[in-house]
Amino acid sequence: MSDPDPDPDLAAGRALAEGVRRFQRDVFPAQAELFERLAATHRPTALFIGCSDARVVPELITQRRPGELFVIRTAGNLVPAYTPGADGVAASIEYAVGVLGVTDVIVCGHSGCGAMTSLALRHDLTGLPAVADWLRHADEGGVTDDVAALVRHNIRTQLTNLVTHPSVARALDRRSLTLHGWVYDIRTGAVEELDPTTGRFTALAA
Repeated sequence: MSDPDPDPDLAAGRALAEGVRRFQRDVFPAQAELFERLAATHRPTALFIGCSDARVVPELITQRRPGELFVIRTAGNLVPAYTPGADGVAASIEYAVGVLGVTDVIVCGHSGCGAMTSLALRHDLTGLPAVADWLRHADEGGVTDDVAALVRHNIRTQLTNLVTHPSVARALDRRSLTLHGWVYDIRTGAVEELDPTTGRFTALAA
């Protein structure tokens, strides 16, 4: 008789633990000088606001090393418009811009986004009330059935929301901050950037 299939949750936990061991054994020693510097210095130059989707890895896409990106990840890469009160997204934006002094903020959507798919195709989210409430921060803008179009429309909406945050508005007034809207294609690796003048997305220029 064969052994029963292992519990997938336990298998995932073991895989993660093994990853930590490989990091400590192989990766960390080779970059010990970098981590020594990072232990005393935190100076990222950019804030990357991306989707929580596990397929979208900011440091991999941008080829940044540890310490170079300040990252916020939310379902649908949503940035709620600023309101007073406790808000983890707002606090992270405020810290990145007001304390760390990042010079660039990227809001990055991606192909096949589950959040945008739910909105475009009007999925029933009755059983996911927290998700439904969160997605109200996205403006469908009359765009339905076209996920790719909604992904791009959503980037524009979240950039508009971002400007309502006082720290961002102040930095923009000082011209010490630049905002970017990106769309990452998972299948091809292509990245498109929003042209603020035309409002269109074109291939990211190096």
